[in-house]
Amino acid sequence: MTNATVLTGPPSLPGLLARGAVLSPFKRPRPDAEFPRTRLVLPGLRVDLARLAGYERVCGFATGDDALPITYPHVLGFPLAMRLMSTREFPLPLLGLVHTHIGITRHRRLTATGTYELSVHIDGLVPHRRGTEAVVVTEVREGEAVVWESRSRYLARHRTDGHRGETSGAAGTSQAQGAAETSEAPEAPKPLPAVADWRLAGDVGRRYGAASGDRNPIHLHPLTARLFGFPRAIAHGMWTVARCLAAHGLPERALVEAEFRTPVLLPGTVTYAAEGGRFELRGTKERVHVAGEVYPLAS
Repeated sequence: MTNATVLTGPPSLPGLLARGAVLSPFKRPRPDAEFPRTRLVLPGLRVDLARLAGYERVCGFATGDDALPITYPHVLGFPLAMRLMSTREFPLPLLGLVHTHIGITRHRRLTATGTYELSVHIDGLVPHRRGTEAVVVTEVREGEAVVWESRSRYLARHRTDGHRGETSGAAGTSQAQGAAETSEAPEAPKPLPAVADWRLAGDVGRRYGAASGDRNPIHLHPLTARLFGFPRAIAHGMWTVARCLAAHGLPERALVEAEFRTPVLLPGTVTYAAEGGRFELRGTKERVHVAGEVYPLAS
C-alpha cells in the first residue's frame, strides 16, 4: 500500500457496478499485473439498525441481539471493495468476477451500536489454475484495535497453463487452503451428516440484495440471470455462508474459512450438513455449493 484515502461515506454500489461493467471488456487479466495500492478508509461508521434487522431476517440470524452477525462487516465493506475493483487501475474485469473464498477472523464481539473504522485494500494478485485471483482485505477497527478482518478471493477466468502456481507473502493462501495445497493431497473428507433441508424461495436473491445493497442482476430475476449464462437466478455466495453460520453457531472469538464451489439456483432445495467445526451446503446429487470450517480462537 502506498497511500490511504479517507471517505466521508460509503460509495454507491449501482454506479460502481455500471462503471465496472463498462470497463470490463478492456481488461487483460494476468497475475503479474499492477493493481490499486490505495487503502480506502471509512471512519466513524455507525450501523443502520433497520437495515441490519433485514439482513438478520433473510440470513436466519436472531434479530434484536446487540451483537453484529460475524458476516455483516463484509456487507459494510463491500462498497469499498467495489470502488477499488471498478477502477481503471484494477486489472481484472468486474463482469464475471467470482467470489471463490473468504476467511473471517472475529477477534471479539462487535456491538450493533458501536462506532468503528472500516478499511479495505487489495493485498495482491495470485495465479489460479483457471485464471487470476485478487485478494481483498477488509478490516474493522474500534479505536486502535482490529476487532474483525477478512480476506476474500475473487477469480477472473482466463486462459492459463492449468497450474495454480506458487504464492508467497501477504497475498498467500489462507490457513485452510494452505493445508489443502501441500505436495501430498490429503484424503478427501467424508460427507458431513445432514442436519436440515431448506426450501429456498425464488426471491431470496432480491431480499438479500435489498438488505445488503448487492443487487447484481444474476441474483435478482431469471431473465437477468440468463443474460449471464445462468438458467435461473442464483443465491449470493455470502448469503449461503451467512445462512450456514446462523444455523451452526459460533464462539465469540472465531476464525471462519469458507469456499464457494457451485452456485445455488433459485428457487430450490438444499441440505445443510455439519459436524464439529465443519459445515457445508449441498444440493441435488450431493453437489456441494459451499464448504467451510469454524476454528475457535484462544482467549
